[in-house]
Amino acid sequence: MRPAVTELRLSAFKSHRGAVLPIGPLTLFAGVSGSGKSSALQAYEALARLAAGQGLERAFPDPDGCVPEWARPDRQGRRGFRIGCTVRGPAGEVRLDLAVQAEPDLRIVGERLTCDGDVVLATALRDPRRRTVEAAWHTSGTAVVTRAALPDDRLGTPLLPLHVAGRTAAQLRVLAAAEQVVMALRSAFACDPRPERMRAPVPAGSGRLRRGCDNLAEVLHRTRSECTRRHARLTAAARAGCAGEVADVRVERTPDGVVRALLGRGAAAAPTPVGRLGEGELRYLALALVLLTGPGVLAVDQVAEVPEAYQSLTVVADGLDRCLHPEQTRELVLLAVEMCARGHIRLVGAVSDAACARSIPGVSVVDLVR
Repeated sequence: MRPAVTELRLSAFKSHRGAVLPIGPLTLFAGVSGSGKSSALQAYEALARLAAGQGLERAFPDPDGCVPEWARPDRQGRRGFRIGCTVRGPAGEVRLDLAVQAEPDLRIVGERLTCDGDVVLATALRDPRRRTVEAAWHTSGTAVVTRAALPDDRLGTPLLPLHVAGRTAAQLRVLAAAEQVVMALRSAFACDPRPERMRAPVPAGSGRLRRGCDNLAEVLHRTRSECTRRHARLTAAARAGCAGEVADVRVERTPDGVVRALLGRGAAAAPTPVGRLGEGELRYLALALVLLTGPGVLAVDQVAEVPEAYQSLTVVADGLDRCLHPEQTRELVLLAVEMCARGHIRLVGAVSDAACARSIPGVSVVDLVR
């Protein structure tokens, strides 16, 4: 059983107040502009960054913008926000809740890790003058609770293996709960294809697709030779979502050492460089490639010590239907359903209109209202 995020909680984050959003293998947040679709995905990505060991500044580049407008400062002038998630897996149902202070300075003021209703880790800011929080976790044995100081700019959950020995049943439970949350969160790939960066040829490199998909041709150069079966599926997707006849998706290496992607048009016509495609076609092609590849191709930070068979990649795609025709969106959703059913990939996306996806089995649509 692979650990998976099943719920995102936005207790007080941007425009959200007391929001509990269910997350399935394929979840689409739908709603008009300003309903909070993008902010929900930003919260998910921030939790993923924190679980990977990144600091608060990387996870929340604009912390003041995360504070709800209705939040009022306390007597010390402090304002902040609260987010959390639920992860189900071998350790049971594990909840992570986080309180972040954004003003006057950015720091974690509270973190709680709960396993099947029992609090196994809790942190609190005891002395504002110190850049640490006091952490306490259950250990059993002579001392029922162990306390230690943890940094206030990092999530405590991924740091637990450095502090918990794992000698007692209670310690092992703490470690299992922490590992489950880290595994489910950190293997996330936030994807937002940028067509304006995808048109020019690129140097051949490592072949790991970046967030903006600007190195699309480089990745196609790798995947075309590594997995002919999935490349054929990508060609079929391009045939369904790109204008004109599509016989193949290929890559051409130029004399100066760069590569460019082409759509083969058959024996009677010259191939079309992808740089000539419209924005919608480029985004469609990039998103299809993301769904058909895996952690070895996408630039994600997985848990190195855990076998790949026990990990699940989550694609976080804001504006999934941006610039796309409804039929293109439908084709992408059908492809996502096919890939998610295999269990190695999950998709959490945002769309402005979910009409073309509501009738597709396997798709969970969460409607957000402004």
